[in-house]
Order: sequence, then C-alpha cells, then structure tokens
Amino acid sequence: MNQKLIIRLGGAAVAVFVLAYAASPLLAARSLVQAAKTGNEQALERQVDFPAFRASLKDELSARMVAEMREDDRLGGLSGLGMLLAPTLVSGAVDAFVTPQAIAVMVQEGQGPKPDQAKPEAGPKPQSKPESKKVRQSWGYRDLDTFAVTLTRDDQPDEQVSLLMKRRNLFGWKLAGIDLSAPE
Repeated sequence: MNQKLIIRLGGAAVAVFVLAYAASPLLAARSLVQAAKTGNEQALERQVDFPAFRASLKDELSARMVAEMREDDRLGGLSGLGMLLAPTLVSGAVDAFVTPQAIAVMVQEGQGPKPDQAKPEAGPKPQSKPESKKVRQSWGYRDLDTFAVTLTRDDQPDEQVSLLMKRRNLFGWKLAGIDLSAPE
C-alpha cells in the first residue's frame, strides 16, 4: 500500500512538472502581450532581453536590406557599396529605437519595428482599433528553447512578425529575438 502511494505521488509530480515545463512559455508570452497592450514599461523591461533582441533585429533588417538591394536594378554598381554599409546603418538605427515603447507598439500594431516608434506619444492612445487593423496572434514552439508569438494583421495577411521567446532557465522565458520573414 505504501509503495503504491509513493508511485502515484511520483507520477503526479512528474505530470505537474511536464505540464509546467510545457505551459511556462505560454504564460510568459501572454504576460509580454498584456504588458505591451497596457503599455507597462517596467514589465516589458523585465520580460525582454534587449541586447539579444537588438542583435536579432539587426540581423533580420540587414538581411532584408541586402536582399532588396540585390533585387533593385536601379542601383546598378552601387548595390555592392550599399550592401557593405547596410549593417552599419541598421545597427545605429536599431540601437536608437528598440525601447519598451517600440516593442509595445509592435505588439499592438502587429507590424515590424520602425525608427519613429521609439518616440513616446504625446497623448493617450485610443483603446479601440478599426476592424481592418485587427492583429491576430498565433503561438507555438519552434524548438524546446524557442517559443514564437506570431502577429499578423487582417489588412496585411502576407506580412507577419514573430516575436521569439527564449528559455532562460527551467521555467523562465524572455523575448530575445524576432523573425520578420514572410509566412510560408
């Protein structure tokens, strides 16, 4: 009798651990989205690994800029120079505008970051959004240590922003990356 109780308790403990392990990124992502929607800067600062997020954004924007330069025939021989300068231009801009406010706007609007988003708004933001700008969220694991919150606007279904939450310890998660690639 005593041995059966120990086995049941052990099984229950394992089940609770697995459930908490699997649900922890969902809880962290929901907390991040809620902090962004309410504009809670202190919560956003706790939930974002800013150096890692900036590095990820720099990589994404540099890659996008280089791809656009390769496709633009108007640049001619200047595209090589542009490709050399792209990382430097992107780096300075990203360092300047990746702030808690910019991340909040990204989540609220469902759009990739823009340099003018770093400036705080002068007045209160309207709470209601037009139906055409509704932001849809999808959630899912990319791997055991990466959880994505993908934001897609109804009026721009071909563009999406995936915020990448990275595991920081057994149950801890922080926003540490971004994926701006088009949906497949």
